Formats: sequence, C-alpha cells, structure tokens
Amino acid sequence: QVTLVESGGGLVQAGDSLRLSCAASGGTFSRISMAWFRQAPGKEREFAAGISWTGDNTYYADSVKGRFTISRDNAKNTVYLRMNSLKLEDTAVYFCAGRYYSGVYSRPADYNYWGQGTQVTVSS
Repeated sequence: QVTLVESGGGLVQAGDSLRLSCAASGGTFSRISMAWFRQAPGKEREFAAGISWTGDNTYYADSVKGRFTISRDNAKNTVYLRMNSLKLEDTAVYFCAGRYYSGVYSRPADYNYWGQGTQVTVSS
C-alpha cells in the first residue's frame, strides 16, 4: 500500500510562486507514475501535471503549461509541483496521485493512490 502526503500549500498573492511536495511511503516510488490534480469549490477534480515513473516524460494541462513544473526525486520518494505566476483561478485543493508502471493519465479514475490534498489559495 502506498501512502501519499502533500505539503506546501498556503495563501499567496497573484503572481507569487509556491512549491508543493508529495512524499510517498510504503511502495517502490521509482516505479510509480505521479500526477497532480486540483479541485476548486463546486468543480470536478482536474489534471494539472504528471510525470512518468521513469521521469522521462512530463505532461501539463493547458491552463498551467509554462507556469507549473512537475519534478521528482526518487532518492527522497518525493514529487514536486513548482507553481509560478499564480492566478486567482489556481485556487484549489491540490492532490497528488500515483499509479504503478504506467504512462501519465489525465483521469482521476486511472490512479490507485491519492494523498489527502493541500489547499492553495491565491488572492488579489
């Protein structure tokens, strides 16, 4: 069983940067493709970014492309989401998710493991 714990959320102003972390335990992290999803109030959970288990491939939603960067450190069993130029519409609960030995998928249903989420609030 893989446990994922997010951290790094908070209240920031528009234009600021933030880095989220997701620490994994209980599994073989280097074999798990990881993704960040986000869910704003009243909206469905949506894909933000993903990275393959090899680390060779990264994918981004159009809404965050060029502003967010996903990365992983297998030695620390951690995946990161660097968020720059934050906008009001980036306000959401951010979740990390994982799936063994796969490519990166954009549907929440494709992931087996989830963290509890971390709140990101962007103010004007």
